[in-house]
Order: sequence, then C-alpha cells, then structure tokens
Amino acid sequence: MTPKIFLRGLIMIALLVGLGFLLKSSGIGEVIDKNWIDVHVRNNGLEGQLLFITVAALLAAVGFPRQIISFLAGYAFGLNLGVVLALAACALGCALAFFFARIIGRDWVKSKFPRRLDKADHFFSANTFSTTLLIRFMPVGSNIVTNLVAGVSGAKALSFISGSALGYIPQTVIFALLGSGFNLDPEFRITLSVVLFLGSVVLGVYLYRKYKRSAVLGADID
Repeated sequence: MTPKIFLRGLIMIALLVGLGFLLKSSGIGEVIDKNWIDVHVRNNGLEGQLLFITVAALLAAVGFPRQIISFLAGYAFGLNLGVVLALAACALGCALAFFFARIIGRDWVKSKFPRRLDKADHFFSANTFSTTLLIRFMPVGSNIVTNLVAGVSGAKALSFISGSALGYIPQTVIFALLGSGFNLDPEFRITLSVVLFLGSVVLGVYLYRKYKRSAVLGADID
C-alpha cells in the first residue's frame, strides 16, 4: 500500500507543478492571477468569495479532486486566503454529496456500492468523527465515494462533515502552498510542499496500520 500511495501522490504533485509552470509561462495564468482576482472577486468582498466557494463546492461535490481545487486556490489567491476558500469549498462539497445520497440518491448509492455499504454502515456508526478523520488523512482516493457511502450509512451528519473538514486541512495547506509557490518563492514553497506531502503520507499510513483491523479500511473508500 505505501509505495502505491507515495507514487500516486508524487505523480499528482508532478502534474500540478507542470500545470503551474504552464499557467505561468503561457499567459493562461493571467485569467486567474492576483490582478484578475482583485477586480472580479476580492474587491467584491463577500459576494466574490462566495462565488468562488460556490463554483468550487459544486465541482467538489461531483468528484473534482480537492487537491486540484486547493492548488488552484493557492495559485490564484495566495496561501492564506487560498487555504480558507478551498477548505470551505471542499467541506461544502462534501456536505452536498453526503446529503444528496442521504435524501435523494439512497437507492442509487445502495445499488452502486453494496459491498462497501455493508462494512461502512457499522464502521461509521460506531465512531463517525474519528473514522472520517482517519480516512481523510489518507492522501489519495475517491473523495466522492466516501461522501456517498457515508450519506447512506449510519454516519452522523455533523460528525462526518466536521471530521472531513478537519481531515482536509493538511492536504489543503500542502496543495495551496504548492499553488502559491508559482507566484512567490517557487523553489522553497514547492520543495516544502513535497516534504509536507511525504510527511502526511507517513502519518496516514501509520494511522491506517494502527486501525487496520477495521475491515472497511481495507476497502478503497478513500
């Protein structure tokens, strides 16, 4: 498991670094640079920030990778504001997918993921917050599947969403830092992002192995 996680994570970082340099060198980045953000979003205050959060949350709800949302937020807004907006968007997207499954799409989710539901229902019901936090610490996986399965399971909504938001923080900071590195101190910030990512993998794998006896963690929920 560990080499696979490292490899997939490093591939994602490499692709995002390539995307960042492409945006910076091609002129495409001007569309989302700080001046554009100042005019169309930041200077519009809360309304502009809510616009960004809404669009990003909808993307997150349908499975758009939260790492990319965090990267783009860091690139466009800088580290501090980028982390706040990306975290808010990803948490809202998590809630949207969770409540879609619980209220509207229950039958569809049950037919789509029957094997995972049998395991997830007991696991999430027993300790929703800590279970969710552990899963979110893992650096790769299907975020939308976790949200949908949890929505149909016995997971407590508030515990699941708050555990997700807290668990999102490490990767949100890492990938927003990576994105912000193309506008300020690129060598330092990109290197630090890679180091922090590797550290998060080590932590995630440690926690995974600690709770490995829980069968649901053996499935690729996240």
